[in-house]
Amino acid sequence: MRIKVLIRILGFLAVFIGIALLVPIPFSLYYGGEDWSAFLIASVAAIVVGSISFIKTDRRQELRPKEGFAVVTFGWIIMTLFGCLPFLISGGIPSFTDAFYETMSGFSTTGSTILNDVESLPHGLLLWRSLTHWIGGMGIIVLSIAILPFLGVGGMQLFKAETPGPIADRLTPRITETAKLLWVVYALFTFAEFVLLWIGGMSVFDAINHALATLATGGFSTKNSSIAHFDSAYIEYVIIFFMFIAGSSFSMHYNWLRGNFGSIWKNKEFLFFCIVITSATLIIGFDLYIYEGYGLEETFRYGLFQVLAIITTTGFGTADYEGWAVLSQLLLFALMFMGGCSGSTSGGMKQIRIFILIRFVYTEIIKLLHPNAIKPVKIGGSSIDQKIITNVAGFFVAVVIISMAATLIMAWFTGDIATSFGAVAAHINNIGPGLGMVGPTDNYAWLPDTSKWMLSFLMIVGRLEVYTVIILLTPSYWRD
Repeated sequence: MRIKVLIRILGFLAVFIGIALLVPIPFSLYYGGEDWSAFLIASVAAIVVGSISFIKTDRRQELRPKEGFAVVTFGWIIMTLFGCLPFLISGGIPSFTDAFYETMSGFSTTGSTILNDVESLPHGLLLWRSLTHWIGGMGIIVLSIAILPFLGVGGMQLFKAETPGPIADRLTPRITETAKLLWVVYALFTFAEFVLLWIGGMSVFDAINHALATLATGGFSTKNSSIAHFDSAYIEYVIIFFMFIAGSSFSMHYNWLRGNFGSIWKNKEFLFFCIVITSATLIIGFDLYIYEGYGLEETFRYGLFQVLAIITTTGFGTADYEGWAVLSQLLLFALMFMGGCSGSTSGGMKQIRIFILIRFVYTEIIKLLHPNAIKPVKIGGSSIDQKIITNVAGFFVAVVIISMAATLIMAWFTGDIATSFGAVAAHINNIGPGLGMVGPTDNYAWLPDTSKWMLSFLMIVGRLEVYTVIILLTPSYWRD
């Protein structure tokens, strides 16, 4: 491990966060808030520390995969440490543990909160919460790739570490151009949602915040009751559409924006994603219509909204799903682990992994029936490499083991298995609301600090898809 190379890149990331910390200042001043000075102090601290780290370690060496994994993981920690400073300095969240947790929840796009009264925060801090979502959604590392040529190091290692899914989809031969194109598409959709929400009756400030949170599949709202506060079918349908967009592959969006609509129907993961959403919405809608007494339109809207909020790991809420029928609750819990498509901003296991596991199990059953048959695992007519299948199976096992161990630890603090399992699932899948005492109408403020640090660890593990973080905990990683 070449520590100076690592420190140099982390210094650059600190400078970037320092610049991002300046964005809420105009909003704070406009709305008469006093938190602008906290952002200024935090920004100066990040820029100064980052600049010193960057300048004093000026070594133009190619980044190796080993440093790439470390940069990604420690990069998220560094930006969380500097990102939580405005909460501490302003007194908005006086506890370091709570401020770190809230900021990690933002950058990891989890959307869980320790705030009992979100609306009491000044506008600057509210915007910063949403902005952490937006930065973390596409990945600060991917953004940095577009600027890494300035550093004199390669960016491919970072891209692999930031997006370690089983299928890599590069839009252009050059990774720098790929990063730029992804961010352009991301920004265009964010602006489009902002305009539609504003037209629908949201204030400019609320529309900005919710657009940032939706495209990042984050879930932070400026209102205590989340989207239910606005009581608008139009706003809910707008957010439904953009949650669906955010949960789909952004490279696919780029292709169809260029007029290549055929790429949609060739994308088997996307089609599987649509089938899962449709099936879950019909089942939950049936439950709502029969047992909750909703009308047809409400049944469709509430069911679809909550299915998308969970499967895309956005976590917005329009209803308390813990009051729904048991079947609906169990289905939503299963959706927590599925997540959106690879190449999206959502968390969870990702649809492609679920699809591969299903195809793998089906193939194994066929082999049992026909032992001499040669039956490779195929998706869309293409055989899946055995290495990918092994990777996916290992990922699934790792998620299960980590979730079980974390649930046992959480049970020690909560004394309730449903709450513990719900909290773990919500954090490792970057969703936000869980079950039991951390359901959609509750928060995580009551938990002890130790459990919040464990949940913060789960958030970064989930955001970086397990392997990127766990590899740093293996002794062989640190050996020469």
